Amino acid sequence: MSKKIEFLNSLAGMNEQDLKARIQEDEQRMKKLQFAHGISPLENPMTLRQLRKDIARLKTELTKRK
Repeated sequence: MSKKIEFLNSLAGMNEQDLKARIQEDEQRMKKLQFAHGISPLENPMTLRQLRKDIARLKTELTKRK
């Protein structure tokens, strides 16, 4: 099973408050990674792209539930 499908399945058990908390957590992690990448290149810069997409998926799921 792909990571995307596993990620979406894990969202099914979360309520809106959990989604909001996860979004804030991931956005902070994204800022820290971007800062670290600005200072010295990350070992795997694709983690930034994956994290950005995960945040978008979380926001989409939150919008769907409203």
